[in-house]
Amino acid sequence: MRIDENAKEIAVEIPLTSPTGKIRIKERSSAFEYGLPFASRQRELHPGNYIEWQIGYDWPSGAGNPSSLPKIVFTNNKGEEKSLYELSELLYYFYRWNFISAKEIETLSGFLNKLEDGKLIDRHSECGIKRGRPVKREINGVIFSRMALEYPQLVFCFRKYEIIAEITVREKQRAVGVQPMLYFCFPVSELRTRGRPLAGRTAEQNETADFIFNRNNRKIILGMVKIFGMLSKPHKADITAILNAVLESSRA
Repeated sequence: MRIDENAKEIAVEIPLTSPTGKIRIKERSSAFEYGLPFASRQRELHPGNYIEWQIGYDWPSGAGNPSSLPKIVFTNNKGEEKSLYELSELLYYFYRWNFISAKEIETLSGFLNKLEDGKLIDRHSECGIKRGRPVKREINGVIFSRMALEYPQLVFCFRKYEIIAEITVREKQRAVGVQPMLYFCFPVSELRTRGRPLAGRTAEQNETADFIFNRNNRKIILGMVKIFGMLSKPHKADITAILNAVLESSRA
């Protein structure tokens, strides 16, 4: 992140040709479709392209910390000390710049504290994984019992279906239960480039562009923080601790 205190904006650098585990370029014709990976070096970018960012909110405190706020820490649901990072950094700066008020943070904290565990997304009746009845099917001479699995996907639109929060619910890999994963998605047209516009061309080698957070994004930040806190009991505990840490930072 590049923080501009004078302009009161934050630029997040988005890689366009080297997808990481957290940021990828995809394509789809609607926010309600399943996005497919997109090779931006081989194909021209078009209006159906969007960025999928599995945004985080914390980082272990200590050496090598990439946070711009390494000294502002909180204790997570596992009892570990963490620094504000990515979404929580944005929340901190927006609070410091008076884009988000203490009252809004307190109201959000109160909402999460009152939210019953059974209404969290990982336990909600609308968000369970559905398994169909087994049906015998022959494939290459082998008889299988075929079952259809339905994984829920939740989409919240911030701005006329262009900028969205997308939640995918899957089984946990190393434990019993489900794991909701939150992605921040926006069209490539929202990116600020350093050269030519992106539409109608392939991306250049190692090219990046910036997504800008400023006063216009305040509702997005509040919305993403709220949704994160609704995902599960551990997420709720973490987000509540982050909200308290942000408020306490102004009293330090």
